[in-house]
Amino acid sequence: MEQNDKTPQQPTERAPRSNGKPNNYVWWIYGLIMAGIFGIHFFYTSGNPVETTWREVRTKMIVNEDVSKIVVISNARKVEVFIKPDKLEGYADRFKGAFDSPAKQGPHFFFSIGDIKAFQDQLTQAQENIAEGDRIEPDFVEHTDYLGNVIGWLLPIVLIIGIWMLFMRRMGGGMGSGIFNVGKSKAQLFDKDSKVRITFNDVAGLEEAKVEIIEIVDFLKNPKRYTDLGGKIPKGALLVGPPGTGKTLLAKAVAGEANVPFFSLSGSDFVEMFVGVGASRVRDLFKQAKEKAPCIIFIDEIDAIGRARGNKTAFTTNDERENTLNQLLTEMDGFASNSGVIILAATNRADILDRALLRAGRFDRQIHVDLPDLKERLEIFKVHLRGLKLADGFEIDFLAKQTPGFSGADIANVCNEAALIAARKMKPNIDRQDFLDAVDRIVGGLEKKSKIISVEEKRTIAFHEAGHATVSWLLEHANPLVKVTIIPRGRSLGAAWYLPEERQITTQEQLLDEMAATLGGRASEELTFHKISTGALNDLERITKQAYSMIAYFGMSGRLRNLSYYDSTGQEYSFSKPYSEKTAETIDEEVQALVDKAYKLAKQVLTQNKSGLKRLAELLLEREVIFSEDLEKIFGKRKGESNELLIAAIPSSDSDNAAAGNAPEEPEKPKRRTRKPKAEEAAAEPAPAPAPTPVKPAEHSLFDALLPQPTPADAADAAVVVAENESQPKQEEGASAENTEKLS
Repeated sequence: MEQNDKTPQQPTERAPRSNGKPNNYVWWIYGLIMAGIFGIHFFYTSGNPVETTWREVRTKMIVNEDVSKIVVISNARKVEVFIKPDKLEGYADRFKGAFDSPAKQGPHFFFSIGDIKAFQDQLTQAQENIAEGDRIEPDFVEHTDYLGNVIGWLLPIVLIIGIWMLFMRRMGGGMGSGIFNVGKSKAQLFDKDSKVRITFNDVAGLEEAKVEIIEIVDFLKNPKRYTDLGGKIPKGALLVGPPGTGKTLLAKAVAGEANVPFFSLSGSDFVEMFVGVGASRVRDLFKQAKEKAPCIIFIDEIDAIGRARGNKTAFTTNDERENTLNQLLTEMDGFASNSGVIILAATNRADILDRALLRAGRFDRQIHVDLPDLKERLEIFKVHLRGLKLADGFEIDFLAKQTPGFSGADIANVCNEAALIAARKMKPNIDRQDFLDAVDRIVGGLEKKSKIISVEEKRTIAFHEAGHATVSWLLEHANPLVKVTIIPRGRSLGAAWYLPEERQITTQEQLLDEMAATLGGRASEELTFHKISTGALNDLERITKQAYSMIAYFGMSGRLRNLSYYDSTGQEYSFSKPYSEKTAETIDEEVQALVDKAYKLAKQVLTQNKSGLKRLAELLLEREVIFSEDLEKIFGKRKGESNELLIAAIPSSDSDNAAAGNAPEEPEKPKRRTRKPKAEEAAAEPAPAPAPTPVKPAEHSLFDALLPQPTPADAADAAVVVAENESQPKQEEGASAENTEKLS
């Protein structure tokens, strides 16, 4: 009964704060004060005198004996003239046009002077012809402007206070109490009155992640089913995965399905310039959550406050972010009870989070949201194609095959780009080619057919790309080619797309063959023109990272066999390397030997098939775009090639994007590189190609384009591009992607 009596009184107490009445009273008081100041100024200053000149006063007013008194304001160097009451009618025309006419008692006129002593002499001289008794002696006074002094003192103070109050209002989130709300939580509350409409049906793919998330939601709906067996609800779940994989979308689905209060905020919402604000907001957030328990708190991008704390006290001071993290750790699993509050968080940088934050009791579960596989991409496409007007007989299955390594956000972008391309072409619906163009546009950038390139540079680019295509086609373990173009696209002057295999591990042979294919462009330039250009900049960057990863991370070295200096946590070796200077020299030597071996292999392949290389380059100069069928006509069928549709492509060269290797885990989208070729034009007549000389695969393997690097800095880019055959009705499509994986 006591609770029922108290409950209805709460809205009555809060009403004055919600309707803003206290603020209205304050503004009324401010208005009355300002009105009083202006009223005093208006009534007590009466009228203002009219400005005149000393000449008029001397020749008219003094001569006619109209002046009753002259007052010299010495501190203002101003003279006020008082006219006799019976003489005012003669000056009525002077007062007629004035808005603020002078009062009857005066002063009536004023004028400015320079030196007071000189004015006294001039006044005496002007009254020489006037009788001694009728002469006017000036009065000397000093006026004090009290209102001006008050305003001069108060105005800066008022401005400072006003700016401070405005600043505090902004820092307090725009709320009325300003500074008092700066420590309040900024979490957005979703409950039965503001329900989220997204459900798990809107989340395609991510089946394993949804199973664990749905279990938490089911626990909130049917707790007895679990508590009867002695089970307890997980205190927290951390969603980990690459950007764009649907972590935040899963959280929105939880908010729409759970039917409990859902607090949503970002990790940066705790960050503020004032000391102690972050910890205060954490306390306020959990205070609100406990009042509404059971409930869910979702913190997006938790790495903003959850970064690992430093262990070198000599380099740190009072870190506000660490204080916020300490408070969060205490609230999640501290001395006080926190039952009924479930924490969901999302990040793509779990490796930098503090270990205390990741332990059981705080985040009991880490749910990995990986890039979708073929089946999951198909389901995601079905969701994003719901609102699109597709052509009759459109097959959705092929889209999933064109986009290995694409995230859910990438797939949504592909669908939107396809719709825009179809609208640009004035089509009534979206067909297959629009999606292929959309993949090309997203991966490679916009085509620049109008870009001016000299004949010499164009020929260099053609032989560069032909070198990539030739080596990758003839080496068994290299990714097979899908399409090559010398049309500038994005920042690149040319591009080659390959068929990556969605694998989890890559062998040494595959790595070495891929490295040789990456160096095929520069090797082709050297063999053809006997000089090299800057066009291979990105190729060299890729194979250098690949080689260092093979030696330092994967232990693929004869002298440093089975050793890895890779730190998966990203928290060690901040100031020193985990190996000696002698070992560093050994690594450099092994890397150079590995790159030389790959380059020698590429030159060997091109030397043995030089006529085919020239024929391919001339065909590329003629058509600008060639496909895998053209290479098959020149070099024959590729060894070990399957009859399945070529699915994905990886840009290879500097101007094209060379396939690069990284440490295993998630695919990434390609980065285009700019080529600056400068080579002599060499005329070469196309000649019939002899049967290609088979090349024995290298003993060591090269970085697979799909094999990602263990660190983001070492990650190699790969592009997914779809190629359509112009000469045959049946098309072979390709898309691109690059996989970045971690080997545990």
